[in-house]
Amino acid sequence: MADTDYTPPKVWTWEGENGGQFASINRPVAGPTRDTILPVGEHPLQLYSLGTPNGQKVTIMLEELLAAGHKQAEYDAWLINIMEGDQFGSGFVDINPNSKIPALVDRSGGEPVPVFESGAILMYLAEKFGAFLPASGAARARTLSWLMWQMGSAPFLGGGFGHFFSYAPTKIEYAINRYAMEAKRQLDVLNRRLAESEYVAGPEISIADFAIWPWYGGMALGRTYEGAAEFLATHEYEHLMRWARQLDAREGVSRGRIVNVTRGDHQLRERHSAADIDAVLNA
Repeated sequence: MADTDYTPPKVWTWEGENGGQFASINRPVAGPTRDTILPVGEHPLQLYSLGTPNGQKVTIMLEELLAAGHKQAEYDAWLINIMEGDQFGSGFVDINPNSKIPALVDRSGGEPVPVFESGAILMYLAEKFGAFLPASGAARARTLSWLMWQMGSAPFLGGGFGHFFSYAPTKIEYAINRYAMEAKRQLDVLNRRLAESEYVAGPEISIADFAIWPWYGGMALGRTYEGAAEFLATHEYEHLMRWARQLDAREGVSRGRIVNVTRGDHQLRERHSAADIDAVLNA
């Protein structure tokens, strides 16, 4: 049936799989589908994630903390394979009722502290270690504003543009055009900001950069959706490209972006020590 022939019913009902790469794991209800127990490693920080842009935010933050000398930021990163439905295991749902990666458990105190939503995890770690987030004033407000900008904007880039450009079972011109327009508007927002500031929130790198780079830096560098960088002409955004390459060259970023990755040249399904990353990068 042609897209223009569709008339929504008065009440929507789920009819099971509706095509697309993620059809087998999408469902209209929450909660676990099976009983599982999450593994626990030797470090106080336990991360349960996948090397998607949202997962990379946290592993980049942790590797940047380690690079800055915060030894207590050592962590175990366990793979949650969303294509196999790991996010619906009861152990994971216990720490994130929303069944989305990433999720973190801090076991450094008397009671384990679970944290979910990538932005919340970045803020938690920044405040725990006193790093990459100004303590007060205008600089803090600016950093949090850009962090929240990412969390509100990226769904249009991923679930909107990325889905219809790369994953939808049919190419829908209206949907691709609608979200390509919004994606380019967002790229322009960043480009204009980075024309006047070395980093997104100011002269110092922050959790705002760690949140934004995996999505928008990855897009600019041609890593997010095949053909998307050319389609959106990301090379035209001079200041965004400068920033994307600048972060890409950082040790913490280059190490963090391969953790829990299951495809491509550098794959590291689990991370339990710095040596795990060294072995992949030096192979």
